[in-house]
Amino acid sequence: MSNAHKSDLLLVVVTLLAAISWMFSKEAVLLMPPLLFMALRFLLAGGILALAAHRYLQRLTRDHLKRSVQVGLVFGVAMSCWIMGLFHASHVGEGAFLTSLGVVIVPVIARIGFGEPQPASTWLAIPVAVAGLALLSLQHGFRMEAGKLYFVAAACIFALFFILNTRAANTRIETGAGGQTVHRERVPALVLTAITLITVGLFASVLSLLLEPAWSVTFSDFPAILAWWVLASALIGTAARFFVQTYAQSLSAHSHGVVIMVLEPVWVALFAAGWFGETMSASQLGGCALIFAALLINRWAALSRAVRGWLRSR
Repeated sequence: MSNAHKSDLLLVVVTLLAAISWMFSKEAVLLMPPLLFMALRFLLAGGILALAAHRYLQRLTRDHLKRSVQVGLVFGVAMSCWIMGLFHASHVGEGAFLTSLGVVIVPVIARIGFGEPQPASTWLAIPVAVAGLALLSLQHGFRMEAGKLYFVAAACIFALFFILNTRAANTRIETGAGGQTVHRERVPALVLTAITLITVGLFASVLSLLLEPAWSVTFSDFPAILAWWVLASALIGTAARFFVQTYAQSLSAHSHGVVIMVLEPVWVALFAAGWFGETMSASQLGGCALIFAALLINRWAALSRAVRGWLRSR
């Protein structure tokens, strides 16, 4: 199996982990200040990965540290916007739709901002994916609320994060100041993820101290179940998810694979149906079909090659 195919499969796993994390996070922010939850979640996840990566961290270069912190700061802003959107949102489905728009923004930013070429199949897949997301997530209509603005901001910043994370996780040649060639060695996936998550946790801690007066409340005031939501979010929705995502991105230097992550709201809808006893309407099922169609369009060249190879082997 090629690295590109491994990357695709791992990104599917990422969408599953991300979707279940929506459930944990929604439960947690109903019980505690959202930015404080983000700080605890990411510091715990980053600390666990840092322990696993301690040997690599001892050999960390200044360039690796600088690039990892830069990725973490961008991600910290995005996640802070996302958690505030989730805190204010009245419908999780609308939030999943708006956040997932960041996925289809990635190829646009990669092409315009970084000059990265995109295959024609990606441009064909994007409008199909947007239509599918709308059918899947907007069954209650769309109302502009404060939470929506946070989700829109998060989507745009998530797109930039995905590109920067891919560039940090891959070796590349750049043109530096004065026209000289600069060889950028990739940051190991475990190290990059650990530093990124710790940076997000520290960023969220500062915001929480500044904006959330509830720090005066002791943890004994919170219900015991909250510890499980925080722990599950840290281990499953953060440490596991973002390590797998970063590793998947390290296997492919191309950003168009991000279209696979439009699967996330599909899983969110399915998990929400089981978790909260919701049902899926015909329009939602149609949205799922369009999203899967977008994935097939985006990977049409690879799929057609695989089919031709299988037919020749018969």
